[in-house]
Amino acid sequence: MTEPDVAAVFRAEYGRSVATLTRFLGDIDLAEEAVQEAFAVAVGRWPAAGFPPNPGGWITTTARNKAIDRLRHESARDGKHAEAVRIGASPSTGSSARIDTELIDPGEIERVEEDAVPDDRLRLIFTCCHPALAREAQIALTLRLLCGLTTPEIARAFLVPEPTMGQRISRAKKKIKAARIPYRVPAEHELPERLPPVLAAVYLTFTAGYTATSGPDLVRADLCEEAVRLARLLVDLMPDEPEAAGLLALLLLTHARRRARSDPEGAPVLLTDQDRSLWDAAAIAEGHALVRRCLRRNAPGPYQLQAAINAVHTDAARAADTDWRQILALYDQLLALTPTPVVALNRAVALAEVAGPEAGLEAADAALASGQALGRWHLFHATRAELLTRLGRDAESREALRCAVALATNDAERRLLDRRLLDRRLSDSA
Repeated sequence: MTEPDVAAVFRAEYGRSVATLTRFLGDIDLAEEAVQEAFAVAVGRWPAAGFPPNPGGWITTTARNKAIDRLRHESARDGKHAEAVRIGASPSTGSSARIDTELIDPGEIERVEEDAVPDDRLRLIFTCCHPALAREAQIALTLRLLCGLTTPEIARAFLVPEPTMGQRISRAKKKIKAARIPYRVPAEHELPERLPPVLAAVYLTFTAGYTATSGPDLVRADLCEEAVRLARLLVDLMPDEPEAAGLLALLLLTHARRRARSDPEGAPVLLTDQDRSLWDAAAIAEGHALVRRCLRRNAPGPYQLQAAINAVHTDAARAADTDWRQILALYDQLLALTPTPVVALNRAVALAEVAGPEAGLEAADAALASGQALGRWHLFHATRAELLTRLGRDAESREALRCAVALATNDAERRLLDRRLLDRRLSDSA
């Protein structure tokens, strides 16, 4: 067993452990620190001793005991002994005692839930997305606590400097503690107002997994599957909310393509080149049914429109059969609702298919003018490179590809861009 094996457990279990410990401790900072300490113990112990039967339970139990031990040490100084007793410490053991985490059954941390939604991670999302926090802080905190993404990874996802993101996350955690924001799913009458940032957090959880922000693999399947699971919980919680259904449809239709998105060596395969027989037909059918359900409500929102765009893509048996005019019309609606540079760039791609690469390039450059942060995103430059190649402007295409390679943080995507750049050079020298 190696450290990468422990890292895989970290990716799969970090959010679950933080969410569970937050319920026990009532303190997000303490929960996060305890989980990090538990993983540090695992890095030192598991390579020699082997995986425990339930790695996630071991981490959560060890983290809980680390937190109890810390509270014992602090009890003499600031009166937290009662808190240590409340979460399971024996008052007679003394502040120097430690618990052997190998002898504790991880099942003991499970308690019977009486809430309508017995899911700690859903509670954690609603806590992170409380209206007392700024929208950017809500989503960043969710990615940090639920997904275990590092501050640099989150900063790249938001296209902001790392120190800015670190301050944003720190201030958000302090505000939760100072304002005594409750760790719970809101009451039914509060849900409509509280839903939008939660949907955004689930969506960004999915996108953080669908193209991993860093590392050798294109996809983090654990994050994608967690986002789909949470989206299902939200639909169960609010069955009449069309945007919740739209989000679930979007995630299903996107995740349905996962097996076709990379070749046997792990390199990305573009949508137009994918073997569509590898797509998950059941997920596509479920996604299409949800889109039809949303259409009947006639209350279009951003997630419903994105789901509809993906429904058009997955409706085509071949890439050549794609109805780009319908996709462009849907992007026009989406841009009217959410006029962001990223949506404008995606619309530019559709426009290029309908009106030609020159119109697409003009729209892509206009998207950059509306949001300069787009210039720090590798896919912007990769899109420009493709459009410039189609226009025969090869030198400019190579320069755009070099920018894309420099900005890509995912190793698999960088390999694809490097290969495309090499192909351009070989073509020029032939």
